[in-house]
Amino acid sequence: MSKNIIFTPNAPEPIGPYSQAVLTGDLLFISGQIPLVPGSGELASGGIARETAQVMKNLEAILTEAGMQFSNVVKTTIFLSDMSLFGEVNNVYEKFFTADYPARETVAVKGLPKNVNVEISMIASK
Repeated sequence: MSKNIIFTPNAPEPIGPYSQAVLTGDLLFISGQIPLVPGSGELASGGIARETAQVMKNLEAILTEAGMQFSNVVKTTIFLSDMSLFGEVNNVYEKFFTADYPARETVAVKGLPKNVNVEISMIASK
């Protein structure tokens, strides 16, 4: 098994001992992304829609670095600070996919890194 670490400066640097993504074979495992603005370390603000858009842009940058796009995504997991945010997050999320949506689960959790409201991880396949 080969394991290739994927890194791009166009997504936030990891804030712990993990990689932005790992490519093994045809599968890309992207670590959970929060609404950090790459290079600044600042959190996107202005409501859950803007936060979700920043998360999706971070994920897109990692997909691009790995030579993939959202059409390659087969599985996502969305973590929310409160399930009442589901509708707004879903409205932003769906704009990044055109058809053949990936499998997904959405869960509300007690807390997320840096007290953000949304975190999304993905698995993609070449």
